[in-house]
Amino acid sequence: MTVEPPEDRAPHIPVLLRPILAAVAPVEGVWLDGTFGAGGYARGLLDAGAATVIGVDRDPLALQMAAGWAGDYGDRLRLVAGTFSQLDTLAGEPLDGVVLDLGVSSMQLDQAERGFSFAKDGPLDMRMSQEGESAADLVNTAAEEQLADILYHYGEERASRRIAKAIVTARAQGPITRTLQLAEIVAKCLPRPKPGQIHPATRSFQAIRIAVNTEFSELVEGLEAAERALKPGGKLAMVTFHSLEDRIVKRFFQLHSGGEANANRYAPASAVDLPRFTLPSKRALAPDDEELAVNPRSRSAKLRVGIRTDAPAGPA
Repeated sequence: MTVEPPEDRAPHIPVLLRPILAAVAPVEGVWLDGTFGAGGYARGLLDAGAATVIGVDRDPLALQMAAGWAGDYGDRLRLVAGTFSQLDTLAGEPLDGVVLDLGVSSMQLDQAERGFSFAKDGPLDMRMSQEGESAADLVNTAAEEQLADILYHYGEERASRRIAKAIVTARAQGPITRTLQLAEIVAKCLPRPKPGQIHPATRSFQAIRIAVNTEFSELVEGLEAAERALKPGGKLAMVTFHSLEDRIVKRFFQLHSGGEANANRYAPASAVDLPRFTLPSKRALAPDDEELAVNPRSRSAKLRVGIRTDAPAGPA
C-alpha cells in the first residue's frame, strides 16, 4: 500500500521536548532520533546544539515528508530507513545521545488510510513499515485463544476473551477489513463509556497495533542497542505512552543501573554486574499543565532518562 503525504494537517507537536532538552543539557555531539516521525525531536536537538542528528524511522512516509525541510540543516541531519532495534548498526559510530518516542505518532493516527485510529474509517492496516502482516491479516486468521492473549497481554483488556470470541464470530460472516468495523465489534462487547472515559476500542486497537509491529521486542532490542551505541556519558531519553511500555523501560534502567542487589554479595562484581547507566531521577517526568493545554495527546506520556557509564555493554 502506498500512502500519500498528508496535506493541511495540524503541525506535529513533539511530546515532552522541553523536559527532554532540559534533562540532557548540554546537547552536543552526535545524537540519534530513533523514532523520527515528523522530525520534532531531531529539529529540537539540532537547534539546541547537536552537531549531527541521525534520524531513523521504519515508516517510509516519515522520511519522504522530511525531504521538504531536511536540507535546511545540511549534512547535520542524516536520515536512515530502519528500525531503532538496530540503531547501533544504523548509526555506524558512537553516540552522545539517543531519544526514542514510542508508540504510534500523531501523523499516523491522523491518517485514516493508515488504519491506526478507531475514530476514523479506513483499511485495517496499522503497519508502521507498510510491509508484512497487517492488522486485518491478524484479526482474520489468528486463533481465538491467540487473539484473547494479544488483547489481554498487550492491551490489558479484561474482556479479552469476550472480544476475541466476538471477532471470530463476526469474521465467520465475512472478513473484517475496516477500522470502524472492528471498533464496533469491540464496543458491543463492553459497557457504554461514561463521560471522560476512553473509547471502548482503545485497548484492543493498542494491543493489535503492538502485535502487528512487534513493538515490545523492538523496544527491548532498541534499549540494548542504545546501551551498545552510547559513549560514556551519553544520554538515553525514553518517552512512553502506556504502562506496559513504561514498565519495560523502568525495569531496564533498574537492572542496568545497579538497582538490583548482586545475587552473591560476597563475590566480586563482574563486568556484567557493573552499572551501565546512572539515573538522574528514579521517577518518570510527566507533561506539565502548559504542555497539556497545547497538546492534550501528551497526557499519558512519561519521560525517563539514563546516562551511560563506562562499563562494558552487557549481553543481550
